[in-house]
Amino acid sequence: MVKVAVLSNDFTGHTVLIYDMDGNHLTSTGVRNHDRGAQQIQVNTIPEQLKVNDKCKLLILSSPTPCEFMGIVKRVGGNLFIAMFQGQEKESRAAARYPVNTPAIIDALIVEGITHNLQTPVKVTLINISTSGVRFRAPYYSFESGDEFRIQLVISNSNKEMTAKVVNFMDINDTASDYGCKFLITGQ
Repeated sequence: MVKVAVLSNDFTGHTVLIYDMDGNHLTSTGVRNHDRGAQQIQVNTIPEQLKVNDKCKLLILSSPTPCEFMGIVKRVGGNLFIAMFQGQEKESRAAARYPVNTPAIIDALIVEGITHNLQTPVKVTLINISTSGVRFRAPYYSFESGDEFRIQLVISNSNKEMTAKVVNFMDINDTASDYGCKFLITGQ
C-alpha cells in the first residue's frame, strides 16, 4: 500500500530535499513556513537552478515517514515559494527513490518491541530514501533480514530519527553490504 502524504500536515521546521524533475538532488534545506491553505512552502534556500514556474520534486522528512510532493516555484510578493501537489508519476516501485549519499548512524536495535541502545553505534552511508524506506551501505554482514532498528539521519544540519526493518540485503564485497529497509510506523 502506498502512503499518501496529507497536505494538511504542518511541515514548518522540517527538512525538505529538493530534486529536479530528472531526480538530481539540488539541495536539502529547512521549511521556513508552510501555508496549508495555499498548499505551499517557503524554504530557507531555493536552488539557483530553479526559476519561477519550474517544476521540482520534494521529499519532506516528516514523521513518522517522509512525504513526497511535486512542486512548482512561485513568486508571492517579493518571496519565492514552492506550491505543492500530489500526483507525481512514480517509477514501477511503490515509492520513488531519491539519492542522498549521506552518513547516518544506527544507534539501537528493536527486539520484540523493546529498543536496545547500541554501545557502539553502526555508521552507515544512506544511499537513497523514499516515502516507504531507505537503502544504506554498512560494514559487511552488520544486519540480517527482519532486523529492526532506529536510524539517526543528519541532512542539512537537521537530525531526524526513524525506525525501520531490513527487508533485503546484498553483499557488495567482503567489507560492505547494502541493506533495503522499510520504515516502521509506531503502533503497527
